[in-house]
Amino acid sequence: MTWDKILWQLLDVANKYFLVVTPVFILFYVLLKKRISYKKIQLKFPKIKDYKREIAFSTLSIVIFSIPPLLLLGNDTLRPLTTFYEDSNDYGILYLFLAFPLMIIMHDTYFYWMHRLMHSPWLFKQFHLIHHKSTNPTPWAAYAFHPLEAVLESLIFVIFLFTIPIHPILLTSFFIFSIIYNVYGHLGFELYPKGFNKHWLGKWMNTSIAHNQHHQFFKGNYGLYFTIWDRLMGTLRPDYDLAYDELKKREKIDSLQ
Repeated sequence: MTWDKILWQLLDVANKYFLVVTPVFILFYVLLKKRISYKKIQLKFPKIKDYKREIAFSTLSIVIFSIPPLLLLGNDTLRPLTTFYEDSNDYGILYLFLAFPLMIIMHDTYFYWMHRLMHSPWLFKQFHLIHHKSTNPTPWAAYAFHPLEAVLESLIFVIFLFTIPIHPILLTSFFIFSIIYNVYGHLGFELYPKGFNKHWLGKWMNTSIAHNQHHQFFKGNYGLYFTIWDRLMGTLRPDYDLAYDELKKREKIDSLQ
């Protein structure tokens, strides 16, 4: 493992994160702020100090996120022990398409139970509270974790690399998708349409409103991509549908004024 590999890995992870978060933040929180402010889930905007805190911890987290793949894949001794492969013909193109949703399901399951664990009193106070200082989250809150929580978050890469065959395309696609959905979840604005929360498919998808409620009230709505585990375990907030419907009603009323 060389310093060139380490630097490349850090820059690669940082580029993916900042290239997604920066334009989204500028669009929603700078350029369109006045025009769409009535659509914000929590009408007030955070303070500058909140943005600074989120950016600082997010930057630290992306450094930590780069460590597992760097250690496992950048080391000639450890890499053969993983399920990493580079020739797409080894498992076929169909596998690439099927493995991606499997990775999302695995991550959602891991995140839900890890997240529930982080809400135990001692762990919450010691680690998870950093993330929950964003009671009114912005896109920069997506990876604003305490360093030790960031380590737990990054272990999903270790799980992948020791359970299912992982191609570079899968690893890159998953990481980009995860960033995008995390940014959406912390956006502070709801992008899904009216009624999506009760649609046969939409009701199983986690939304920005659902995760915003989690940040605002600290309890319930622990899922990442889906509401499946929250519904199965009875942790979906009972006021979720009401909050979603009221926001969409507010949008409709205000747009007519």
